Amino acid sequence: MMIKKKMKWVGGLVTLSSAALMLSTDAMAADDLFEDAGSWLQVIGEGSLKVIDPKLEKGRVWLETQSRFDRDWGHWYQGMVRTAVGYSLSDRATIWAGYTWLPTQNMKFDKNINGSYVSQQDLWPAFRYTLPTSLGTITFRTMFETNFLENNNSSDVRFRPRQMIRFMHPLQVEPHLSLIAWDEFFIRLNTTVAGGQAGFDQNRAFAGLGWSFNKNARTELGYMNQYLDDATHTNNTMHHLIMGSVFINF
Repeated sequence: MMIKKKMKWVGGLVTLSSAALMLSTDAMAADDLFEDAGSWLQVIGEGSLKVIDPKLEKGRVWLETQSRFDRDWGHWYQGMVRTAVGYSLSDRATIWAGYTWLPTQNMKFDKNINGSYVSQQDLWPAFRYTLPTSLGTITFRTMFETNFLENNNSSDVRFRPRQMIRFMHPLQVEPHLSLIAWDEFFIRLNTTVAGGQAGFDQNRAFAGLGWSFNKNARTELGYMNQYLDDATHTNNTMHHLIMGSVFINF
């Protein structure tokens, strides 16, 4: 009975994320929607700076790299390198200051395969809070990106907050296996030539499974739905993605 209640609670979280995405889509029903399939692969390393000096135990470092494919897995269109330093306010709360490099192919609606490449750079602070519960672990992550954009000889600075809510539920039948669900919502605060009109930017919703090899290594695999608004809020894209992740703690 307890397992059924937990599964029902997890299912509710996934349903809530899906409903939010559907509402965004329905609100723009008159817009053109381009759908595509692909995959994202990522490796994330995070650890304490005590490996350098025991006095830096509360200091943190975050290293991440991604490769992103679209056009039915036949085209690499974007990469990402992210690095940050942080400080543990407690065993649950951490603050971060980071940098992201995002080489991206210019998106041309329904024909981005021949677009030129640009390199976006971001600076951002972030706050992460981890909340253990009897059902699993809920993580809240708030980032405030400053995007430095280059597009068609235009240089702009865009401000884009993003909010993630993530839930991990260990399965009693296999303690190494967990159900994973998360949603992340992006907003453009200002209008720029290269970054588009202010307002909704994108939503990412994920559901899948995670496997913990030990306390220092974990992998996750699942489905991510990415809904993107274009610069004018008219031509929108929905990516159906297989997402694979490797997490390393040190």
